[in-house]
Amino acid sequence: MFPLRVLFSIWLFLVLLKLRLLRASGAKQPGVAQQIGGGTFVTSDGTRCAWSAGEAGEAVKVWVNCERQGGVNKTGCEYRGRPQSCSGYNSDPKAFWKQVARAFKKMRDKVCVDVRALVKARMCKHAPRDANLRLDRNSVKRSTAAPTTPPVQLTSAACVKRADQRRTFTKYFSKTPPESSRCFHSVCMYFGLPEF
Repeated sequence: MFPLRVLFSIWLFLVLLKLRLLRASGAKQPGVAQQIGGGTFVTSDGTRCAWSAGEAGEAVKVWVNCERQGGVNKTGCEYRGRPQSCSGYNSDPKAFWKQVARAFKKMRDKVCVDVRALVKARMCKHAPRDANLRLDRNSVKRSTAAPTTPPVQLTSAACVKRADQRRTFTKYFSKTPPESSRCFHSVCMYFGLPEF
């Protein structure tokens, strides 16, 4: 009789071999969302959006990520639906996702904003309402990046120091310089420094 350790090793080898064959054949693995559709579109204000769809149990989730040029404004959300209840989806899923891509481009400014707007495929016009993709309002996430450098604010000590420097400058480089600072006045005039 084989020891328990050898039996476990053989069983583990067979399980890993099966997973490797599943990956190689492209079959759906249990518990892993497989991408079944995707695309990009641009909103009217120039924001670029990308979407990808994957199966989540009996439903389908569509993840949308939008980013303004420079990464300043980012928006993300999820749409959910059950397109399996539509006979057109079951017969030709590729055409369904092409029509969803057109629907996203058509409603581009309402994406991740309007909860009532549905993403509809024409082939599912007579299907139940849950065949359309609906925005999950709890999934909407917005972020705006802060400016990279905060504005410089002068402290009271800096203001006092600057006022002292201005007094010194005015003393030596004014329009009507005192007798002792004529030399500095001519130097300022030579270099074209402003006069107060």
